[in-house]
Amino acid sequence: MAPHDDLLQQIRQKVHHPATARELMRVLRVPREGRQALTRQLRALADAGSLVMVGGNRFGLPDLMDLVVGRFEGHPSGFGFVIPERPVEGVQRDIYVGEANVREAMHGDRVVVRIERRRDDGRAEGQIVQILDRRSRTVVGRFEAGASGLGYVVPFDRRLIADIHIPRGDSLDAAPGEMVTAAITQWPTPSRGPVGQIVQVLGGIDEPGVDTEIILRKHAIPDDHNAEAVAEAQRIGSSIKERDIRGRTDFRDRPVVTIDGEHARDFDDAISIHRLASGNFWLGVHIADVAHYVREGSALDTDAYERGTSVYFPERAVHMFPPELATGVCSLNPHVDRLVQSCLMEIDAQGQVVRYELHDGVIRSTERMTYTAVNAILTDNDPAFCEKYRALVPMFETMHELFAVLNGRRRRRGAIDFDMPEPEVILDDEGRIENIVASERNIAHRIIEELMLLANETVAGHLESKGMPALYRIHEPPDPLKVLEFDAFVSSLGFALAAPPGTVRPTDFQKLVEKIRGTPEEKPIAFLMLRTMQKARYDAMNVGHFGLAAETYTHFTSPIRRYPDLVVHRLLRELRTGRVTEDRKEELAEELPEVGRHTSEMERRADEAERELMQWKKVRFMADKVGDLFDGYITGVAPFGLFIELIDHFVEGLVHVSTMADDYYRYHEQGHTLFGESTRKTYRLGDRVRVQVVRVDMDRRQIDLGLADVLDRVRKDERSRGAPRSQARPKKGERKATPEQRRRARKQRMGKKERSVRKRR
Repeated sequence: MAPHDDLLQQIRQKVHHPATARELMRVLRVPREGRQALTRQLRALADAGSLVMVGGNRFGLPDLMDLVVGRFEGHPSGFGFVIPERPVEGVQRDIYVGEANVREAMHGDRVVVRIERRRDDGRAEGQIVQILDRRSRTVVGRFEAGASGLGYVVPFDRRLIADIHIPRGDSLDAAPGEMVTAAITQWPTPSRGPVGQIVQVLGGIDEPGVDTEIILRKHAIPDDHNAEAVAEAQRIGSSIKERDIRGRTDFRDRPVVTIDGEHARDFDDAISIHRLASGNFWLGVHIADVAHYVREGSALDTDAYERGTSVYFPERAVHMFPPELATGVCSLNPHVDRLVQSCLMEIDAQGQVVRYELHDGVIRSTERMTYTAVNAILTDNDPAFCEKYRALVPMFETMHELFAVLNGRRRRRGAIDFDMPEPEVILDDEGRIENIVASERNIAHRIIEELMLLANETVAGHLESKGMPALYRIHEPPDPLKVLEFDAFVSSLGFALAAPPGTVRPTDFQKLVEKIRGTPEEKPIAFLMLRTMQKARYDAMNVGHFGLAAETYTHFTSPIRRYPDLVVHRLLRELRTGRVTEDRKEELAEELPEVGRHTSEMERRADEAERELMQWKKVRFMADKVGDLFDGYITGVAPFGLFIELIDHFVEGLVHVSTMADDYYRYHEQGHTLFGESTRKTYRLGDRVRVQVVRVDMDRRQIDLGLADVLDRVRKDERSRGAPRSQARPKKGERKATPEQRRRARKQRMGKKERSVRKRR
């Protein structure tokens, strides 16, 4: 048991109320020489949310005080939700916080919330009692100046509901309407909003590239690398030295290839493969040895940890490491020596790893291959590609054979594989979307994915078998209540999970995926299935990976772009060098949970930023298509309307229920439907509909749609009724119409009606 866990257990057993550090020292009988260490542990536990500081500097166990630590998600209307960092007994969803109970918390802050009301359906309401960490000290938004000349910044993120006051002299000469970044100098209090100063003027919101800059700053993603980190990367140089190779396994005499996209600039994984005399496969997965160059605690390491991951936008990437490292000495470029950590696996005909080896190695990539070229060889048997890479074709064919074996094993095990098409954007020179098409995921993509999955799983099993504290990639089983709701929905479509309540397995979902493949219901069921699942994350506690049906899984294969992979590489090296003491294991057990929490949060931040920028570009893409008709699928149903994804462009818009004026529609939550009371018309998740683009709202970055058949019926009804007549009586002092005026008006109305009748004939 880690020291932190041991201390928490002692507090739980021996201390029956929130206590000061001095009281804890007395009750737990901590010797004088251990008091300083205890104080550090208490602070660390409070920072992590395992203990909570309450009045009088007392430390308490949050669950015994109905306190929960989590991330506050604000809403433009003023209320919000706290997303708990750990499961809360009896609470199945995020904790609702009313506007009056938000206090001074801002969207994204890490907070402590007190649960004040629990409901039978697993929902809870609470009040924020403490702010542990502010999400960011900067806010991006639109600068404005009032009539008095006082400036303020309207946050771009509508979940930040308070404008930032900018005192005179702190505006950096920004013009009203320009997008800026403001640093918060004073946090909000009960009596006033936040105060700040402008630190950067970004320009007009429609200028090329400004949208990406806004999203980076909104999500507090650092763009430029730390100067010290860049200097470190430059000192490393672009080629490996002879002393670096000493003591490593030399793989330079065997064929090794990288397989990536056409536009990839950094290559962190390479493959070698051949058949053994036994008929088994001997697979080598060679990963760039970033850990050799990036030492723990260095400027490069600190910079990478803060970022957690690389972020990929349509027109550019924000890398975790400076390009001097990521595209230089750590990129497995062809025909040059590169340092790697290698996982070699012997795999039998059933896809089982019967033997494996882990090495510090050195390779020289034979060829930089692309997915397109490998697919042309394996799928199309293209003569030109087959001739160009004649010496490597047998290797690709062996990879293909191994893929079939491994994929078959994973499917038998129950791994869930949606294999749904993803959108790919085509941009013009100014970063605007010219078109959105379905990306091609060919056999080469799937081969590399399968081989990387196997290496990750093998490394995870190795770390666990050695009793080494590790950072796992976990995916917890779905919430039973959500599974019941999902099963009720798919049953209404004629399908079923066929699993007893509370005992659902990955294989139950995979069998359903196979049943729906190619059917009209495939997309809606897949959408809802994804929403039913938990989100994968990093954790020091291994609970397995539900989606992959794997008992142990980690991330090992991308240390250039994911910090957890770098951590795993360091752990593997410590094991290989035999320097792991019990004290070191205890130290790792204390550190890794926080690393997992932080990197999971940074991954979510990157995902949100990528999604938001893509949505914004999609909205711009649709700006000139108002009035156009499209086919789409209903991807979401809510009391206020239908979310529709257009088939042609993978763009999502909203049909607000107020535009469905042909009936009164009722929302049925369990069936994911809107039901018309008079027409009996039902709109269900997954239905195919014809829609018209009604409005493109650039401020809300939302596309408003209308159901084409409903709009047509409403327009016809309006035409048949004619122009509406006012029922208002003349105000006092206004002249009434004369008899002659009334006669002429009546004649005009009769003429209109006659013309309407002729038109219908």
